[in-house]
Amino acid sequence: MDWNKPHDENAKARMQSSFRSFAPLSLHTIAIWLLIGLTACSISYKFNAGTMDYSKVKSISIKDFPNMATLIHPPLAQRFTEQLREKYNRQTRLEVIRENGTMDLEGEITGYELTPLAVREDMFASQTRLTVTIRVRFTNQVKPEDDFEQSFSAYQEFDSSNPIERVVDELCGLIISEIVDQIYNSTVAKW
Repeated sequence: MDWNKPHDENAKARMQSSFRSFAPLSLHTIAIWLLIGLTACSISYKFNAGTMDYSKVKSISIKDFPNMATLIHPPLAQRFTEQLREKYNRQTRLEVIRENGTMDLEGEITGYELTPLAVREDMFASQTRLTVTIRVRFTNQVKPEDDFEQSFSAYQEFDSSNPIERVVDELCGLIISEIVDQIYNSTVAKW
């Protein structure tokens, strides 16, 4: 017995008839769903400098951010300031200068903290969190309503069996990148 063939001719006719009526309906239905899906799902993102009017906003001044934290990691201030300037150079058409820009960023590093986490039964921490906090003052001569003063912070955790000297450069790089993104998004990307 061949299982791929219908048992009688009536069954074969019914199957062909139902397929013919089903096929145009399914193609029509698929076309409608695709059309709805394509029109309903139009999402647009603007990654570079939001809705900035470059005819009015020509420059941003980024002053050096001194390290005013109680605990100091010496290269942090210079590394942060350079990475912040680099972000605006790469992501915008603004001229990045040190003073008297159309927009101005200034501030200071106010926190560099090591916090023990996950204390074991021997009273030693198995994890440590490094947190960096930076206070920022932003002024915009074109849109003064965008001015703000705000603290931004980020942290990274690491295994306490690693001495901080061994992991600090990598951790600071990750933390600085996150804070720079937060500042950029708050000033020109408007996310």
